[in-house]
Amino acid sequence: MLTCNNALSRRSFTRLALSSLPALGALGLAGCGTGGDGSSSSAGSGDAASAAASTTSDAEVVSTTLFAFDTVVQISAQCEQALLDKVSERCTYFENKFSRTVEGSDIWNINNAHGAPVEVCEETAACIKAALEYAQASGGLFDITIGAVSSLWDFVEGVKPSDEQIAAALPHVGYGCVELEGTTVTLSDPDAKLDLGGIAKGYICDDFVRLLREGGCVNASLSLGGNVYVMGMSFDGDEWNVGVQDPNGEANDVIATIPATDVSLVTSGLYERGFEQDGVFYYHILDPKTGYPVATDLESASIRCESSTTADAYSTILFLLGHDAAVSLVESDDRFEAVFVDSEGNVTKSAGSEFTIL
Repeated sequence: MLTCNNALSRRSFTRLALSSLPALGALGLAGCGTGGDGSSSSAGSGDAASAAASTTSDAEVVSTTLFAFDTVVQISAQCEQALLDKVSERCTYFENKFSRTVEGSDIWNINNAHGAPVEVCEETAACIKAALEYAQASGGLFDITIGAVSSLWDFVEGVKPSDEQIAAALPHVGYGCVELEGTTVTLSDPDAKLDLGGIAKGYICDDFVRLLREGGCVNASLSLGGNVYVMGMSFDGDEWNVGVQDPNGEANDVIATIPATDVSLVTSGLYERGFEQDGVFYYHILDPKTGYPVATDLESASIRCESSTTADAYSTILFLLGHDAAVSLVESDDRFEAVFVDSEGNVTKSAGSEFTIL
């Protein structure tokens, strides 16, 4: 894990809107977030919340910028420096558990066990459990066994596997081979491989929020690449205003905004990471049915949800579905609001959404 003082990379797609953005009306979101397992938990109410607010609302804002999980992590919070340091240390913990490339991590151990049972930490088991639920709900559109194929691609160095390599790996993609008993994980297909890239940052973000709340923090902003979570009120005392970056614009160009508190916003977009080869652009969101970058009529899908874990998984699902099916899914589930940019550059939002398109 490296300390990074550079500007955010293009992967940091969903941005906290700066003070120059216009103030919006109240959103009226429920004041609740998620625990580390993705389940709903109280954000703090009544006397307990009042007591916490009285001890933290006047605290100095402390911030940190790190490079972890293959992205830039930015956290600002009204809390003691020691609490923020505790959250920062958690970055190393998760990188050493969730990474498929760090030797000895839980995921590395599973992928190299050749079908033998592997004991993992509680967080890894909880993240895998949530991922399997999203896989089932999406009919396999979201599938953490994509690792059999994703391990062949390198979107940093620009490496495309051969058609033959993809064809050989594809039969080993299928979440049904993942067996989870407590904290024991077994892959019934010894050639299957897990990749938590589509859910890990959301799960980790929820864990950070939990730590901050347990430490008495009320107001904070967290950004893990395309995953944003805002707690309480902004440091100016107003409601947070979150902006969605224009996928066809510059780094600070915003296409939509939404007022928010105690909520996560996550974006999946085709340009976040990729490379061009022989005149073809390959982006990093792979279709588990084909092993290639998904064919979709969307350039980006941004979703609001109280759980960052859920938002992370479903932003990928929406992107894979394409515009019309994605809109139908969001509008049938009251957990979500969303804004979409299609391949023609058109910006739309789900019915009843509090997003304002600019």
